[in-house]
Amino acid sequence: MSQRLVSLNADLSLLRANGYDVAIGTSKHLLVREVPYVNSAKQVKRGTILSDLDLAGETTVPPKSHVVFFVGEYPCNEDGSPLPGVSQNTNQPLGDGLTPNHQISRKPTTGSTPGKYQSYYDKLTTYIAIVSSPAQAIDPTATAVTNPVVVPDDDESVFNYLDTAATKAGIVVANNKLEGRKVAIIGVGGTGSYVLDLVAKTPVAEIHIFDGDIFLNHNAFRCPGAPSLDDLSKKQKKVDYLAANYSRMHKHIIGHDCFVNEDTIEQLKGNTFAFLCLDKGTGKQLIVEKLEEWGLPFIDVGMGIQLGDDNTLGGIATVTASTPSKRGHLRKRVAFADGEAADEYSRNVQIAEINALNAALAVIKWKKLCGYYDDVTKEHWCAYTIRSNQLISEDLHEA
Repeated sequence: MSQRLVSLNADLSLLRANGYDVAIGTSKHLLVREVPYVNSAKQVKRGTILSDLDLAGETTVPPKSHVVFFVGEYPCNEDGSPLPGVSQNTNQPLGDGLTPNHQISRKPTTGSTPGKYQSYYDKLTTYIAIVSSPAQAIDPTATAVTNPVVVPDDDESVFNYLDTAATKAGIVVANNKLEGRKVAIIGVGGTGSYVLDLVAKTPVAEIHIFDGDIFLNHNAFRCPGAPSLDDLSKKQKKVDYLAANYSRMHKHIIGHDCFVNEDTIEQLKGNTFAFLCLDKGTGKQLIVEKLEEWGLPFIDVGMGIQLGDDNTLGGIATVTASTPSKRGHLRKRVAFADGEAADEYSRNVQIAEINALNAALAVIKWKKLCGYYDDVTKEHWCAYTIRSNQLISEDLHEA
């Protein structure tokens, strides 16, 4: 059964986002499965409601017919008496193993067009309520909201299961701004792994992760999730562990088992954006120069953590954006050499919350550059200071 048409239409997507088991049958009927109802023996059963689907191309139009079909026993009131408006159907097969047993006719009493439903969401939710209300009178837990896991058609989504959260929140158009992009994450240690966690939940076309390190115990304490003892015992490469993990959700996670240097820099070509999540300045200059040469926007994340005399951790997390229209600030913000100042970052691993915050700030900025989030200041550098709990923005982009 096709899921693509559901995704293309707001009224059908809203049915799915609200937890109904919705699909389009091979006969191009809209159906909602697992709808509770009461039979003549006053038992709670489950059936399927089907509706003709009127389309203009692949876009739904207001339903022409107010009638639906029902697969199941005769739907009744809670006392076992027949529901009004139900008639016996001809039992004509409609494909997908569905043979409607009954037809239900209830015209809407509200709306701009008398007797006509305004959308398939209005029509189907009306009939779901009609059929399932008697069942809920007997069993208050009986509901058509089953929240099924929806597997998209092969070419429909970059996800292995559909993102119903965007539809439910009404942000599908905003999400669409992220489609088709190819994102590189250079370094998937503490902050980089959280960047991957966030970007993997967006509909970008591809995510390329670059890192040559092995995934060890200390990595488990500053990355998302909870690696198992078996995961750690394998001593696998970071990119292999993370790609396998996040490929369960996003179809196009590509791991590059290497550090980015003169021999591998060309592998960054073809991406449309890059996150630099390196804990050392050495080697960063080559990457920056090449990304600038290729005209690619990118974000560099940075973190400096110091251990004080009173055994408290302080420091700063920074996000530096570089776009083709604003590059000049970068070299005063990003170090291309490893400093000599005391820095506990390389030793202290219990700072996952700062890694996560640094990643979140970077991904928010990336989404601003994509037009996803509102952006008034268009800052290209921001910093969070632990001690003062202060977030500052500088290097504003002037129109």
